[in-house]
Amino acid sequence: MSRKKTIPGVDPEYLDKQRQMLLRRNRYVLLFNDSEMAAIQEYCSRFKVHSKSALFREAIMTKILTELEENHPTLF
Repeated sequence: MSRKKTIPGVDPEYLDKQRQMLLRRNRYVLLFNDSEMAAIQEYCSRFKVHSKSALFREAIMTKILTELEENHPTLF
């Protein structure tokens, strides 16, 4: 019988809902040329990156969120 970890004072249904919201269900494929891949490999070995998917996700989302913040619509 497995028991879920619970944090005192936090609703387990709320935690399950939060976990469901964070599930990654969408796939996107990227292709790199040889020089881009060599640069990625060099970066990962130099900075000891173990998860390339996390690296790409963080870099892409940082760029997107920064651009959205800088270019938000204005009324005037």
